[in-house]
Amino acid sequence: MSNVVYWGTGRRKTSVARVRLVPGQGKITINDQDLEEYMDYETLRREVRSPLTITNTLNKYDVLARVHGGGFTGQSGALRHGISRALVRADGELKDILKKAGFLTRDARMVERKKYGLKKARRAPQFSKR
Repeated sequence: MSNVVYWGTGRRKTSVARVRLVPGQGKITINDQDLEEYMDYETLRREVRSPLTITNTLNKYDVLARVHGGGFTGQSGALRHGISRALVRADGELKDILKKAGFLTRDARMVERKKYGLKKARRAPQFSKR
């Protein structure tokens, strides 16, 4: 039982996070870097830690994650989703807490595509009367 590993895949925008939960002291490693090194903003670090904080398992598991695609905001959302899914695999009783917090729902919002004749997705070229 010493080598128990719980897996979870998280997605957000174009980011994908593959998360492993290993029993430990609460060390979070992303792409072979410490969380503090990898994420610049404290708000994003808090978002990554939030599933562990809300379930009181912050010092119970070590998080080892591989994340790719997207930017730092999408990656932090993907990590939160992946950690939440792995926690449910580790302990099914945590599902209600995480579900109520909305951490198990995949955020489906994506960037709207650019349309022809427009400058961006919705921004029309400036209108000139003369």
